[in-house]
Amino acid sequence: MSVNSVRHTCVNKILIVGLGSIGKRHIEIIRDLFPEITIGLLRHSKCNEDEIKSYGIKFCFSTIEEALAYQPDAAILANPASFHIDVAIPFADAGVHLLIEKPISNNIDGVRKLISLCSKNGLILMTAYNLRFSPSLNQFRDLLHQGKIGIPYAVHVEAGQYLPNWRPNLDYRQTVSAQEYLGGGVLLELSHEIDYTQWIFGSVKWVKATVLRQSHLEIDVEDTAHLQLGMSNGFNDKQLVVTLNIDFIRHNSTRQCHVIGEKGSLLWNGIQGSIEFFSPNSDEWEVLYSNLTERNYTYEQEIRHFISSIESGSSPHVSGDDGLNVVSVIEAVKKSNVEGSLVYLEQHRV
Repeated sequence: MSVNSVRHTCVNKILIVGLGSIGKRHIEIIRDLFPEITIGLLRHSKCNEDEIKSYGIKFCFSTIEEALAYQPDAAILANPASFHIDVAIPFADAGVHLLIEKPISNNIDGVRKLISLCSKNGLILMTAYNLRFSPSLNQFRDLLHQGKIGIPYAVHVEAGQYLPNWRPNLDYRQTVSAQEYLGGGVLLELSHEIDYTQWIFGSVKWVKATVLRQSHLEIDVEDTAHLQLGMSNGFNDKQLVVTLNIDFIRHNSTRQCHVIGEKGSLLWNGIQGSIEFFSPNSDEWEVLYSNLTERNYTYEQEIRHFISSIESGSSPHVSGDDGLNVVSVIEAVKKSNVEGSLVYLEQHRV
C-alpha cells in the first residue's frame, strides 16, 4: 500500500474486539496513552456493566451491526484468530482502520480479500507483531545488516514456554492457545518467530517441517514444531537456511536467535533484551547491547505507531501483507508435515 493511498483520519473513537488478556492490555494502554480517545468494546458474551466501567469503556456491543453504528475510526481485533476475517471484512468495508492481533488469521482464506479491500478504501491494515518494536531486536537486525559478522552462514531460532505457566491465572485448557478451532497451537501462537525471521533475513522460499503433539497437555493442537526454512537471503546470493524450533513444553522460557557468520556470531536473547557477540579472536561472548524494557513497552510502541500511521496516512511498519506471508509459511509447514516433503512457497507469496 503506498503512502499516498492511505486516507488521513483523526482517531477519536476506537473499538476493541475481544476482552481476553490481550484485549485488556490494549484497552489499558490506550486509556493511559490516549485518554482523549473514546473506547468501545465488541464481545460475543453479554456486557457486564461494572466490568466495562472498570476498564474505562464507554460503549459495549454484542453484534457487529451495533459496533458499526458506533462509527469507530479504528478497530483493534483481539479476538481469536479464527474469527478475524469475518469481523475485519465488514469493518474494512465501512472504512475502519484495522490493527489485527497476530496471526492475521488461522489460514489464508479471505486474507487477500481483506488486504485488497483495505487498499481500495485507503485504510491502514496492520498486523500486531509487537516484537518488531523491541529495541534489542531492532539493534540485532541493524548489526547484522551493517555487517557486524559479515555474511550469515546459518541461523538458529528458538522459542518456547510451558503452556500452563503462560497465563497462570487462567486454565490453560480454556485458552485460545490450546484449542484448534480458536486458532491455537505453537505455529500460530508463536508466529512472531516466523515474522521476524523474514523481516531480518528475507522471505521464505521453501520449508521442511515436523509438527508434533508430544506432551500430556490437554490440548488438541501441536505443542512442538521443528522447521527448516530456506530463505531468499537479503545478504548475498548464497543459500541461507534457518532452523526454527518452537514449543509449549519447555519449563525454561526461551526466545533467542543465534546467527553464525563469516566474522563471528551474534546471539539475541529476547527474554533478557540482550545481544552478545563472539569474535573469531575471542574465547568468550561479549555483551554488545542490553535493554530489558517493561513488559508493555513494545505494545505501547505498536499502538502509538498504529494511531500515528492513521493520522499521518503513512504505511504501517507491519502490514497486512506481512501477516499474510506468515500464514502462508504456516500453511506450507502443515503441508510439509503431512507429506513429509520439502514445500516451495513461491505460489503463496504476496
